[in-house]
Amino acid sequence: MRCRRLIFTAAALLLAAPHVWAVDPPGKPRRIVSLNMCVDELVLRLADPQNIASVTWLSRDPTNSNVAELAARIPVNHGLAEEIIPLTPDLVIAGVYTARTAVAMLKRVGIPVAEIDVPQSLDDVRRQIREAAALVGEREKGEAIIAHMDAGLASLPPPARSARPRAIVLNPNGVTVGKGTLVDEIMTRAGLTNVAAELTIDNYGQIPLETVVANAVDVLILSASRDGPPALATEILRHPVLTALADRARLVVLPGRLWNCGGPAVVEAIERLTRVADEVRGEVRAR
Repeated sequence: MRCRRLIFTAAALLLAAPHVWAVDPPGKPRRIVSLNMCVDELVLRLADPQNIASVTWLSRDPTNSNVAELAARIPVNHGLAEEIIPLTPDLVIAGVYTARTAVAMLKRVGIPVAEIDVPQSLDDVRRQIREAAALVGEREKGEAIIAHMDAGLASLPPPARSARPRAIVLNPNGVTVGKGTLVDEIMTRAGLTNVAAELTIDNYGQIPLETVVANAVDVLILSASRDGPPALATEILRHPVLTALADRARLVVLPGRLWNCGGPAVVEAIERLTRVADEVRGEVRAR
């Protein structure tokens, strides 16, 4: 199988050689390929469908994608160079941490590749939307998306000044989210205190359940993967201790698609968590 794949890739490289990728096409890109689920969302929201050659297969999953309906009309890829090269793209957009082998090969044959980083704040989300809009030649659409997002944020109530409920995120494999992340800013904007940030966890890190129990958590935010098929990675989300925590902490299952990627969905994430924070604050006052 591996040998056949290498042969196919070599053939694709030979076919690619005569194409004019060495010279950027005039005007906006007409054959855009995305190699990252978060990039998929930006490309599908910004570019005209006829200018999108392929997005990742992940974007068709409504559990993890905000744009599954848009992706249903577009051919998909699995992040392999041998899939991308025959598409003769004039622009490939990838994430900085995904499909690294394919990205290296595409660059080697002269295909234009842009790489987009992971947003760590709401300002980063705005910057990233503008960056993607410029790449696909749709700056006005980018500004419209930002304006719509900012209007949604402005419509949300400001975080209450009273005591902020203590919250922590728990993802598969016991991974939590700390300082310097978009998730941390969303939690703060919603009126929650991120316990992982207090524990000096930067970005993403694992946390034992004992630490969760010992830190007086008011809100435990679980990945939606808890309700998915059984898997070793998600076993921790079904641990009996989490059920026991329900007696003194609010368990919230928040779909990862609302905040795993930077985009307009962050407004809904903040709105949901703001509502939870207000409810928990009211419960504490009533005790």
